[in-house]
Amino acid sequence: MVFPCTSLMEPCSFSWVFRVFFTLLIFFLGSSLSLSWSLHPSLINSTAMHHHYTAISEFRLLNRRTLRECPNRSPYLQVNVSLSSNLSDEEYVNVTVNGALLPSEHDWVAMISPSHSNVENCPLNEILYAQTGDLSSLPLLCHYPVKAMYMSNDPDYLSCKKQECKKYDKGKCVVRTCSGTLTLHVINIRTDIEFLLFGGGFVTPCVLSRSGPISFANPKKPLYGHISSVDSTGTSMRLTWVSGDKEPQQVQYKDGKTKLSEVTTFSQDNMCTSDLPSPAKDFGWHDPGFIHSAVMTELKPSSTFWYRYGSDSAGWSEQIQFRTPPAGGSDELKFVAYGDMGKAPRDPSVEHYIQPGSLSVINAIADEVNSNNIDSVFHIGDISYATGFLVEWDFFLHQISHVASRVSYMTAIGNHERDYISSGSVYNTPDSGGECGVPYETYFPMPTPAKDKPWYSIDQGSIHFTVISTEHNWSPNSEQYQWMTKDMASVDRSRTPWLIFTGHRPMYSSLNAFMGVDNKFVKEVEPLLLANKVDLAFFGHIHNYERTCSIYQQECKAMPTKDRNGIDTYDHSNYSAPVHAVIGMAGFSLDKFTNDVRANKWSLSRISEYGYLRAHATKKEIKLEFVNSNTKKVGDSFRIIKR
Repeated sequence: MVFPCTSLMEPCSFSWVFRVFFTLLIFFLGSSLSLSWSLHPSLINSTAMHHHYTAISEFRLLNRRTLRECPNRSPYLQVNVSLSSNLSDEEYVNVTVNGALLPSEHDWVAMISPSHSNVENCPLNEILYAQTGDLSSLPLLCHYPVKAMYMSNDPDYLSCKKQECKKYDKGKCVVRTCSGTLTLHVINIRTDIEFLLFGGGFVTPCVLSRSGPISFANPKKPLYGHISSVDSTGTSMRLTWVSGDKEPQQVQYKDGKTKLSEVTTFSQDNMCTSDLPSPAKDFGWHDPGFIHSAVMTELKPSSTFWYRYGSDSAGWSEQIQFRTPPAGGSDELKFVAYGDMGKAPRDPSVEHYIQPGSLSVINAIADEVNSNNIDSVFHIGDISYATGFLVEWDFFLHQISHVASRVSYMTAIGNHERDYISSGSVYNTPDSGGECGVPYETYFPMPTPAKDKPWYSIDQGSIHFTVISTEHNWSPNSEQYQWMTKDMASVDRSRTPWLIFTGHRPMYSSLNAFMGVDNKFVKEVEPLLLANKVDLAFFGHIHNYERTCSIYQQECKAMPTKDRNGIDTYDHSNYSAPVHAVIGMAGFSLDKFTNDVRANKWSLSRISEYGYLRAHATKKEIKLEFVNSNTKKVGDSFRIIKR
């Protein structure tokens, strides 16, 4: 029996009687039998269901490996970390392995947090991990490493170029050992860390040696600040940051103004789970510290200010310059939009879930910010891809901080933030790894009506943005459906002539990707777009870029014409239907188009490259460009005009 969550901040639980029964059933049946007939329905085909956070690499399956005893361990092995003091908030740490008698290409170093985490066998827990989908090789390693790197990244290790004599006989060296050094990128995640040397690769791991605990110099340090709009005036901005300090801190801004932070957090008990514990509930948990939030008021729109945040006891951030967005109803707005970013390591490490294009995209957008080319960012779902491995939120927040700390960073929720089995999401998939929206809404408080109602609207410049959750009920008579109907109908088009509708899952895509387009969602919600004369609809979820004609019910109601520069131009003076753009190309491994997609007459531009959508809106037109983040070249341009 499954007990669904009664609210977002309450844990999902399940019957302990069922757990015991299921454990005994698996134990007696054994892995040699076909198990599909005896599994709970939520576990059948679980490998496919859980492909979003498992089965991609050997490392991502590590928590399902039996930890064996290492044969022929060297008595001289040591793991040393070169530090003159405790860890700073960000640094590249040299980890040296000394005393290897037989260096192997299968030797690897893992970063563990917290340092006291159990990385021994957990044979009694094997039933708890069945939901990760690998029933033939259940997980026994208790805790998931933050990151890992093979010692072969230092070629001197395998070649034994760096030798040390450990034993002499009559003046002659009879025992020589080898050493190697790896450099790992470390950020302040507040808890002590430790580096472990494993043998056996990721498939048959065994612990060879440990470094011992290493502490951060200031685990209470306020970090990873990012700002967002709270309303359409451009005069108030919310600043959110992370700290190990539970006491309220301050934001200081605008020539001596201060605001005290509100402090919140979430716990392991707030994570969702089902018949079997989720990653967020179990092996992927990491303490988030405390999330601080304060609203800076009495600002001016389209203006530049400075701020810093923290306290005398916990420390202060550096002084940061930021720009407020233009007020709703003003003429001009410059913004970028994208979905499906995630994060990637800044060293050769492997991590639980890597989105390889994310670094190039965020770095390109940082250049836009530095050049004062944009007023705001819209990230429409699949934010960090932590998927129940909570430490990855810190790495994501660190990655975006040089953008999100300086311009309004607005977000929408995606399947990898919210969806989980029997948790109240529309899609009964485990894509959030048990997070169920709790970390997302804590780290990114948007101007939403309430917890677990992550929809909102905001005016910036000449645009009204309607931001929905495709993961929450959007059927007629639902609260969200009623809200979006009222919101779009109430837009003053003389004040904000452009209406942009955005959510995570698309209505149109040339690809038949897994759960790509939900025809029921299209049937229920697309008529609202036409009825309210939505100009442009942004979606992610599919990991590429695609632009349509003015489309409704699979038919082109109007086609763009070429302007004098050869750019596709949609004339909405005589409105026909919305233009749709899939913009899920900001980090996740790209979905490639096939030749047969040209059969879709409504698909006008298709690009499978990493990048972002750059927009410049006035009251008369919106100019939009797909920008390749690696080359900075524009791959697609189009305009929407109103005469």
